[in-house]
Parts: sequence; C-alpha cells; structure tokens
Amino acid sequence: MLPHTWRDQILKEFTPQIARLTLVADPDGLLTEEGVLAGLRERGFELIPFEDHVAFRYAYESKYRSRWDRGELTDLVVVLRAPSQELRLLPYDLLQAGRKLSFNLGDLFPNLSYPVVASLDRGDLDALYRAREQYAPGNLGDNATKDFVLRHVFGFAPEFIKEPQDLLRALLRRHYRGQRVPRILDERVIRILRETERFAKWPLEQVVPDRQAFFGFLQERWPIFLDRAAAGGTEIAGEGKPPYGLRFPGPADLPFEHDDIRVYIDTMFVEGHLSPVCHPRTDTLSRQWVAVGLRIEPQADRSRRIEGLLATLEESIPGEYARHNDWFNFARAWAELLALRHDGYVTRSPEEAEELQDLREKVDVAFLSWVNARYSGLHNHPASPPAMLHHVPREIARSLEETRHRKAALVLLDGLALDQWVVVRNVLTAQRPEWRFREGAVFAWIPTLTSVSRQAAFSGKPPIYFPGCIHNTSKEPALWTQFWVDRGLQKVEMAYRSGLGAGDLCEVGEIISHPKVRVVGLVVDKVDKIMHGMQLGTAGMHNQVRQWAEEGYLAGLLDLLLARGFDVCLTSDHGSIEAPGCGHPAEGAAAELRGERARVYPDAVLRKNVQERFPGSIAWEPIGLPDDYLALLAPGRWAFVREDERIVAHGGISLEEVVVPLVFIDRRGA
Repeated sequence: MLPHTWRDQILKEFTPQIARLTLVADPDGLLTEEGVLAGLRERGFELIPFEDHVAFRYAYESKYRSRWDRGELTDLVVVLRAPSQELRLLPYDLLQAGRKLSFNLGDLFPNLSYPVVASLDRGDLDALYRAREQYAPGNLGDNATKDFVLRHVFGFAPEFIKEPQDLLRALLRRHYRGQRVPRILDERVIRILRETERFAKWPLEQVVPDRQAFFGFLQERWPIFLDRAAAGGTEIAGEGKPPYGLRFPGPADLPFEHDDIRVYIDTMFVEGHLSPVCHPRTDTLSRQWVAVGLRIEPQADRSRRIEGLLATLEESIPGEYARHNDWFNFARAWAELLALRHDGYVTRSPEEAEELQDLREKVDVAFLSWVNARYSGLHNHPASPPAMLHHVPREIARSLEETRHRKAALVLLDGLALDQWVVVRNVLTAQRPEWRFREGAVFAWIPTLTSVSRQAAFSGKPPIYFPGCIHNTSKEPALWTQFWVDRGLQKVEMAYRSGLGAGDLCEVGEIISHPKVRVVGLVVDKVDKIMHGMQLGTAGMHNQVRQWAEEGYLAGLLDLLLARGFDVCLTSDHGSIEAPGCGHPAEGAAAELRGERARVYPDAVLRKNVQERFPGSIAWEPIGLPDDYLALLAPGRWAFVREDERIVAHGGISLEEVVVPLVFIDRRGA
C-alpha cells in the first residue's frame, strides 16, 4: 500500500490485540472501502456491519461471542453507518466491551465541500487526497470543490472544452472507462457547457451522464461519417434529416477522424461498445482506418475483432490490488472474446486457440491472486452500486423508495455466464431493437453453487444468515418474502416463481397482473438445464443458449414485465466453464455436497484428507459462509469427474464462474 494515503489516517488506529472489540461510527462507509478492508484484514481484524439487529446478533453470538467464551483472541470491528452520537444506541453489552472510534469525510477533507466529497465513490478518494496534498487549494465552496474534483479526480475541465472534438474526447475517456460520476458533478458540467452557444443543440442531459445513451449517440452518427468519408471528406448535404432518422438530437456529423477521437473509436468497435455497419462503398472504405466499423465479411470481421481483443486484454489484466470494478470491465471484454471464439457459424484456427489458451492461463493466475487478496471484503461493500449478488435486491429496494408507484422485477437466469449473456443480448437486440441494456456485472458467491449464490441473490444477505437451507433452495421464496417484509412491504405486494423457461408465460402474466404486486422474483432455469446436459463443451453451450434465446421465450417474458411497468433487473447466480476430469474423490458419505467443481464438508479434517489427493485443489475459507460449510474447490479448470470426461460445470473460482451479468433493461426513451 502506498504511504500517506487517506486510508493511513484510518488504519493507524487499528493495532492488533489492543481490544478484542472495536465499535466504529462510520457514516460515510469508509471502512467498507476495498483498500481499507484489505488493510484491516492484513492486520488481523474482522469486520461485521451493524445493520439489522436480529441478523447481527446471530452472527455476533455464533461466530465471535462463542470464540471469546473459549478464550480465543479476536480483533473484531463492529461498524455502524451513522454519526458518532449514534453509537450509544448499540446494545449495552457491546458498549461495555468495546472501545469506540469515529471516522468521516469531513475530518479527512476539512477544506472541501462535504456534500460534494460524500457523493464520490470511495475508490475515487485516492486521486482527491493526492490532489489536495499537491495543490493545497485552501477552503473551497460547493462549486469550487466540484471544479477541483472534476479536474483532478475525473480529468474533466469543462472550461477548456471549446470544440466538438474536445467534448467528444472528454466523454469518450469517461464512458469508455466506465467512470461513475456523481449526479451533482454531471449537473455542474452540463451547466458550464450550456453557457456557450457551441453546444446548444447537443443532448448533454443524455450523453453526459448516460453511458449507453452516449454510445447510441455515436452509433447512429457513424453511418453519416462513413458517407462523408466515402465522399472524400465533403460535408453531407441535409445532415440530420431522414433517411438517417436520428433519435438523439444534436449535430449529425461528428469528427470521428480527429486523432484524439479515432484512438477510442478503434477500441470501442473491437470491444463491442459500437457495432460495425454495412455501407454501399465498402470496397473503397475498407482500405481506410474506418474498416474497423464496417461489416465486410463475417470471418474477416470476427478475426479482426479477436485479434484486437487478444491484444487489448493482454495489456489490461488487473493486478492483485486492483479495484473490483477493474475486474468487471475486464470480464465484460473477456466475455466478448469468448462469445466470438465460440461462435458456431465461423471457423477457428489452431493459432488463435493457442493464443487464447496462453491468455486464459495468465487471467486465471491474476484472478486467483486478486481473489485471495480482495474478495473477502466484498460482501461488506456498500450495496450501491452492487458488488455482490446479495447487494442486488438492496439496490432494487433503493430504487423503489424513490417513488411509491414504481415496480421492479428480478429475473435470475440460473447458470448464465457473462459470455453467454453476450450471446443472449445479441439475439434480444435483433428481436427487440427498441430495448436498451444497461450492462454491468456483479460477483457471485464462492463456491459458485446455486444453493449458495442464488439464495444470497433473493435473500439480500450473505449465506452465513441462512445456514439451515444452504444445501438446497427450498426456502428461497421465504427468504425473498422476508427481505421485502423487512422493508415495509406487505406480502400481497410481492411474488416469486421458479422453474421458468418454457411454456409458462401465461402463468407469469397472471402473477404480475395483480394490481398490488410491486416486486417479483423470477428464476429461469433453462440455461442451467442446458449446462448440466451439455456434452459438446463451451461452443455447444453457446449454440444451445442461442437457439433457446431465438425461440423467443425470454423476449416474451421481458415483454410482459415491461408492458406491466416493471423495472427489469436481469442477473445470474453463477457462470460455468468447460472442465476436464481430474478424478472422483473417494470420500464415501463424508461430503455434504458432491459438486463437479466443488465438494463441501462439515469437518476440516475430512476436507484435508481429500485435498491431499488432489494437488492444486483449494480449501476455501468460509468467507460469509457458516463455519461448518467447508468447500474444496477443484484445481485450476478441472472437475471432480472421471479423467476421461470433459463437462461444462460450475462451483469453482474462475473468472467465468464468479463474475456474472447484471443488466437493467428498459425501452429506449422510457
């Protein structure tokens, strides 16, 4: 960790073995930032948030109090997301046993506007802290703090944006990186840009804050630019009028050829943020740099994208101390590569397969290193934006609180890997071009098993809080109901249905047509069923998922939800990989679960006996899990099946199993 960061101001207060219990008032969520969590863990501290009194008491008594009674030493931190004066409301036994600390952004950044600093993602505080130390700006008000943050945290200086290429470069830089900029800063940017007539016609309110809107703005102007390029650079007459049919207002002809813009455009076509288009002058344009955005010949187009993705991904593998969002961005590009690689309609070369295998090995090593360093703190991460599956219903609940009339649906496609989502998305885009997909990602629980990860998604809690049903999904409807009851909804306002995937749209329609239903949880298990019967590897998996999507069931399901006014959130409980067999563990009846990529034991000795027979297998610590839920993960990309078998399976720790899609779907203009 770099010296003299804002984290040091916090971590210096945590010396091991000073007190077995520390109570912290943390209104700004500083202790749940990834770097702080990692620092606490390195010092031997464990953290537990005080959110729900009953859930906290269960975890506290079962996991920590019992250890103290046995004379064991711990360094436990209980975090209350409230000001310091609220610590007095904690249970009496905690107040008697623990020392008390308090941290807030006002103390860390006393010269800057608190509301502005508080709006930032905690991971962005590094750049702000360095800038404050370097430039010593003195006391700044709201607008001065906004300008300081925009310039030094996000590299965005609105006052220097004078020409269209300046604005395009700034927006490309921001949206390509997926920067999460607070609304109050976007409003500041838009207000400053509106002060000049230069951008009066630009749809700033759409393209500045909304990543997908910006990409759509670029996409529909790309053919116009191609027409100009084909005409030798001559401006197109009547721009902005049909037949282009622009949905976004603003200038029709953009300076894509500018050097500062072109470098981003190349990459965005390669990574799939923009889609190549057909053009009548392809024969001429294909010899220019714009060929990256042209549909020329399917095999050549695919090969060009794969070559570009291999090079880009090779250079951008996140390191051990990367932020989790870095892995989200990488995983989405990796998924695009896998979807291209396993496209059943094109041929694949041995050289390409070798390059992919070399890259996959590097990714596996890097991801495992990162998981060992950072994964353990993710479940305590703030729920907005979601980092793990159990954060998803909390994010949905937050959106429902904004207005009493909103409705929401959580659609979980059991077993849908991120690369399979790319296949499904492409089909849905063709079937419903009016839909908009706000694509993200989220971490599944490890081991990546349905009974663990899916129940976390519907309960809104880490698996440690449902030990009695962690081996099956029988209590999933009750967990979903309880989550919403705890947030003030009545049972008549919620619904749940599993086992969906074919021939049941009428039943779903009846469920969601009830006038009082505000939240619905739906499990579509068709992809999981395809996976467990798959004998043709990842390519066969992609092919069958594509065929299922083309049948129209999923589009029909989403049609029903959108027509009834539901906000739709689509996710998955785990992904999958193609895995050769490394042999069956011979443990008799010792294992409580005999998964193909994970075995679960109630006893560490039993697990250790099996682990010794499988070099490279991982004895996974019960992070966020019951203490007696001891998983043994298969080594590398292998599976606990016969050595002559090759299957598609889940349960392990690969990137494809752990990072799953999180997609919000609506109609354009909605």
